[in-house]
Amino acid sequence: MTFFQLLCIVLGVLLLASGWALSYVTRGRVRTVSTLVLIAVDLVALLAFFLGGKHPEWHLADHAGVPDALQVLTVVFMAQVVLVTLVVAGVLVRWGYRHRPGRRKGFLFPSTPFDPSRRRLLKGAAAFPVVAFGAGFYGEAIERNRTVVREYSVPVRSLPDSVQGLRIAQLSDVHIGMFYPLERLEKLLEKTVAQKPDLIAITGDLFDDDHINAEAAALLGRFTDRVPHGIWFVLGNHEHFRNLPRTLDALKETQVHLLVNRAEAVEGVENLWIVGTDFPMNRNKEIFQKDKAMMAEKAFEHVPEDAVRIYLGHHPESIDDGAAHGAALTLTGHTHGSQFGVLGMPVFPVFKYTRGFVHIGGSTGYVHSGNGSWFPCRIGCPPEIAVFTLRQA
Repeated sequence: MTFFQLLCIVLGVLLLASGWALSYVTRGRVRTVSTLVLIAVDLVALLAFFLGGKHPEWHLADHAGVPDALQVLTVVFMAQVVLVTLVVAGVLVRWGYRHRPGRRKGFLFPSTPFDPSRRRLLKGAAAFPVVAFGAGFYGEAIERNRTVVREYSVPVRSLPDSVQGLRIAQLSDVHIGMFYPLERLEKLLEKTVAQKPDLIAITGDLFDDDHINAEAAALLGRFTDRVPHGIWFVLGNHEHFRNLPRTLDALKETQVHLLVNRAEAVEGVENLWIVGTDFPMNRNKEIFQKDKAMMAEKAFEHVPEDAVRIYLGHHPESIDDGAAHGAALTLTGHTHGSQFGVLGMPVFPVFKYTRGFVHIGGSTGYVHSGNGSWFPCRIGCPPEIAVFTLRQA
């Protein structure tokens, strides 16, 4: 199934759900007009996504800072999602209230005949569309554009004095392209360098648009001299989707440390090694796990036993491989932190590790919330620059 086919299915289901939700919050002509508008918007969204892949000159990357039709469509799409969620919650609450145990009928709780026109509207439903569009606007226009800096102290056993206090800044899942222009990448790198890290680790899915990947690699290369121990990069699945050989050729023209199933000692720092692996692309779960373990085995093969090991892998379950090979710190991405969260917890924890820290024995793992997105909206999960300071345990 192609991405476009999947998008058609998702929008089709969402449109049906939205029509159902509108039956609870609108009536008559308003309902008809609202439904027709949503149908038109979803059709335009399909057309925009399809043509966006065929015409790079239409990408948001070429119109940084300018409101774009896709941005408007994103707000409407998210408004539909929030509206359906609110109506489902409202229906469940109302049903639970009406069927609560011990409910009495009589003067306080009269039994009334079924009246579709009266029971169509939920209490306060007029506010639902306002809340829905407000959430869509916030997630698309505000939160996804507010990168937060998170500082962490990581305890490491037997830490050499030369590594004490070393600062590692992590970026991940930038997805340069339609929703993340080069200008925005440059600002992200400037903000990252301003945190004064000793090295920058990027854990995959940076390059996601073959039209500008080479330019993005060159931009990344211009920042290597501004970080004492350089920029280190591992591949994600999206690099494999977007003409990987061309991206690799572009990276060879830079001083970026590209780690594909190998390790490299950090020059000028006693016994500190950075290890990195490729992303296993086989979709069979058993083969994926086997390939992932084999890649890690190869990458760690020549690392000294007493070295401080920092492991970079795109998939969050690389944390398990890092712990198995004695990594002090394993940095991963891929999940985007689910892009939606409540009180710091992911709304869609579909991965074994979805966001934040994982501790296995004396090994620390971290799943980055991502800097970009495949869908331009974040609520309760802002993009982040994670900065880790290594300390003696």
